[in-house]
Order: sequence, then C-alpha cells, then structure tokens
Amino acid sequence: MELKDKIALITGATSGIGQVTAIDIAGRGAKLVLPVRDTEKGEALKKEIAEKTGNTSVEIIPCRLDSLDSIRDCVKAFRQKHDRLHLLINNAGTWETKRKESVDGIEMNFAVNHLAPFLLTYLLLDIIKASAPARIVSVSSTAHKQATMNFNDLEGKKRWSSMRSYAQGKLANIFFTRKLAEELKGTGVTANCLHPGVVRTRLFDKMPTLFQRIFGLVMIPPEKGAETSIYLATSPEVEGVTGGYFAKKKPAKTTRHAQDMEVAEKLWQVSKDYCGVD
Repeated sequence: MELKDKIALITGATSGIGQVTAIDIAGRGAKLVLPVRDTEKGEALKKEIAEKTGNTSVEIIPCRLDSLDSIRDCVKAFRQKHDRLHLLINNAGTWETKRKESVDGIEMNFAVNHLAPFLLTYLLLDIIKASAPARIVSVSSTAHKQATMNFNDLEGKKRWSSMRSYAQGKLANIFFTRKLAEELKGTGVTANCLHPGVVRTRLFDKMPTLFQRIFGLVMIPPEKGAETSIYLATSPEVEGVTGGYFAKKKPAKTTRHAQDMEVAEKLWQVSKDYCGVD
C-alpha cells in the first residue's frame, strides 16, 4: 500500500517493534498519529523520526491503554483533526507477572492486550471505512496456542496465571481479527494479525531473571520482529487479504480453537459489553 501522505495510527510506538515500525512507516511518507502514555517519550520519538526520515508530520496524543475513558478521549482528539485513517497498527501490549487491574477494574492483560485495541478500532471504524483502501494490523503471538477463551473466568478471578492470562489476550487478538474481517467484508478494509517472534523488547522486563535468560536464547532484535507488521501494513502481496494470521511474512497456522467463529462472535459481543458500545 502506498503510504505517502496517508494517515497511520500506531500504538506502542515508543519502544520495541512499535518504534521500528513507526520509523519505517514515517520513512514511507505517512502522516503519523501516535497514542502514547508517556508524552516525554513520545516527543523524543517524534524528534528521532524527524532526524532519521526527514518526516516531521508526527502527532502525539496522550493515551492510557489501561483506561477505556482515555482511549475514548484519544479517539475524540483524533477526530478533531482527522476524517481519514488509512492504516491502524494495534501494536501495544503488556505481560503482567502478577495479577493487576486496570483503571476500570479489569484484569490488566485482558484490558490492555485485547479490550484496548478492540475499543480503539471499534471507535475508528467509520473513519477507516471512509478511507478505503485501508488496513488494520494487530500484533498477536504464538502464545495463543497455550490458551482457550474461558468465558466463565475471563479475568482470572477464580484462577489466574501469568502465562494463561497473556496467552488468552493474544488468542483474543486472533478472534478479534477474524470477526473484524467478517464485519468489514466489501468495504475495502482488511484486517490481519501476526506473531512477531520472540522479540527482545520491554515486554519481558517484568519476567524473573531465569525466564529472561531462557527467552534470551531465542530472542530476535526489534528490527527483525517488526518485519511482519511492516509487511502486512505495506506490501502489495497482501492487498485484499483479510482475516489472516501471519508469522515471518507468511500465513501461519493457529490452533483449531482459534478458528472457531462461534467463539469469535461471542467474544465480540462480550467485548462490546465491557466497553459499553452498542
């Protein structure tokens, strides 16, 4: 997809694969809108992008992805300046090692990894459809294979584990993408998700040292991890391709559970209820 003078919104851009992705997309001439929790880091990234790409069309919007109201405020701020959005990359994520709750009292991994991109995307859908051809790219993970959607205990109030909670959120990204692709049929907007690889990012900072060392044996640099996100955002090879799950810039296999559209439909409705959208 040609991005010169197109508008792209990328979450989680101040570090890791999100930062690499943002710099690459800016280098292609896109106008960037970056929701950030830390505006100081956002401004530093804005300066770095200008220095590396010459692109000064970068806008920072304060946004906390652990707050549904903050996401709504972010969308409101975006709408005040823009009536088009050609590329949305839901890149931000977290992996909490102890059970925490968001501003809204929702288990943190589920809130940030699933509900945040769900609400952000949902509230921007009319603008994205008006901008077709457009693309929505969401970062999932092969970790989804370690979970099923437990609708009886989505937030782990009865039984919680760090791995299960994270994996369920990444599985939710796949269900969201499949259902979103169905909702967008015939609009000229595609939705795909991906596994970036085990990337050397801040995602693992909260892990015990032993786990960091184990993961460190197979970690790849952010530049490598960002390749599939950039591919899905820009490549003509995936023009018109939608509802897919990719790894290493190729279609990849998911679990059979992740292909169950009845589960995707149920999660879609549950997510709408959580976010208070009709």
